[in-house]
Amino acid sequence: MSARALLTLAVLPDRYAICRLDPKTPVPEWAIGDDFVSISRTRDELSIVCPERNLPQEASCSRGWRILKCEGPLDYTLTGIIASLAEPLADAGVSIFPLATHDTDYVLIKEPQLDLAIQALTGYGHAVRV
Repeated sequence: MSARALLTLAVLPDRYAICRLDPKTPVPEWAIGDDFVSISRTRDELSIVCPERNLPQEASCSRGWRILKCEGPLDYTLTGIIASLAEPLADAGVSIFPLATHDTDYVLIKEPQLDLAIQALTGYGHAVRV
């Protein structure tokens, strides 16, 4: 797949938050659920993406994110997937937080920029299901 890869994406229905915790913090119960959750731990941080509704009131997280999911599964031999999303979004001034799983890729976008992101992606040739 070249940098001109054309994909079909789906906008997930919920609002999400991106949280950064101390790297030694145990994974909190509020981070575990049956919806989209991403948990990554490094020596520097514990990073959690989860639905906003799961968060306790006092949680210090970046809220108001929406998720665009690439319809997959995507083959590991494909190249340029994130580039084909990042390029039109960068040209439109839309910041992204990309994530990948075994089967596919996801791009988080701040909710106020969602319509602009959809326009940029469809203008590039991607299909977006809302």
